[in-house]
Amino acid sequence: MEMLAPYTTLRLGGPAREFAEATTAEQLVSLIAEADSNAVPTLLLGGGSNVVVADEGFDGLVVKVATRGVAVSRDGDEVLVTVEAGEDWDPLVARAVAEGWAGIECMSGIPGQVGSTPIQNVGAYGQEVAQTIRCVRAYDRRTRHVVDVEARQCGFSYRSSAFKHDLARYVVLAVTYALDVSDMSGPVAYQELAGRLGAELGGRVPLAQAREAVLGLRRGKGMVLDPDDPDTRSAGSFFTNPILTAEEAAELAHRAPDHPRWEMPDGSLKVPAAWLIEQAGFPKGYERGPVRISTKHTLALTNPTGAAATADLLALAREVRDGVREKFGVTLVNEPVLVGCALDD
Repeated sequence: MEMLAPYTTLRLGGPAREFAEATTAEQLVSLIAEADSNAVPTLLLGGGSNVVVADEGFDGLVVKVATRGVAVSRDGDEVLVTVEAGEDWDPLVARAVAEGWAGIECMSGIPGQVGSTPIQNVGAYGQEVAQTIRCVRAYDRRTRHVVDVEARQCGFSYRSSAFKHDLARYVVLAVTYALDVSDMSGPVAYQELAGRLGAELGGRVPLAQAREAVLGLRRGKGMVLDPDDPDTRSAGSFFTNPILTAEEAAELAHRAPDHPRWEMPDGSLKVPAAWLIEQAGFPKGYERGPVRISTKHTLALTNPTGAAATADLLALAREVRDGVREKFGVTLVNEPVLVGCALDD
């Protein structure tokens, strides 16, 4: 049996009953189709940066996605970049910056693979992949056909998509991004980044400058993988920023009148989870046994020595979630995918 902990950035997770590596899209489809025909449970594993695997492991087939390939074509003022699911994300961003392809530079330093980006609608510092994805090629396990899912069919929303809502249906094979041909970034849409750049919101800066600023911000929060930094032994942000209905927002305003917020176009309210966590009594570096909140970033739960168990991490996550709910009436939702475990256990 193959232990799964070494394949995750948290370094957590028990054994897989079966383990295989897919190096081509055809092999990936074949492995999944055969497993489905034999009613074998399957788990797709990419970069392991957004997953929490139970200590008991996975009683089925784990497929490590290791497909490679990037194809580039021109479409007017845009370049279409079709990338196999197993390609690492940040090298793609680095290439886009070097080539003068704008639209993903503010997502520099995010760990993981391309195949996960449409599932999670990955985003950071005012950009998200929903803004640039043209098409997703996927294997539809329901129809048993390879399909091209256009962007409008992907159901993108904040850190979510139609793929995430039905994880058992689609296997992402490749993603096509439509990027602007430009040496300048997209409009800077995040205040913290604008401050780092010395730029106005809505302004543009050279691509390389945007990338370096983002990498600097992420390193300062322990969000760029570094074997010498125990704070990076995490799954990134463990909780999403809550989006509140008018009723929920009114309740939070009653409990914390001056809380920070972002008004959303649909009238809902987004609240920074990090603020809620800190104000509920969980500062950076807060420890619970062998796990802790990152010393750099309140949203990251870490396994700093590598000696923790998944059960330890989930206990800390529950403590934080329950503390926030008790103080503010807001229930935090985990961002990583939980495999064989749950916060409600």
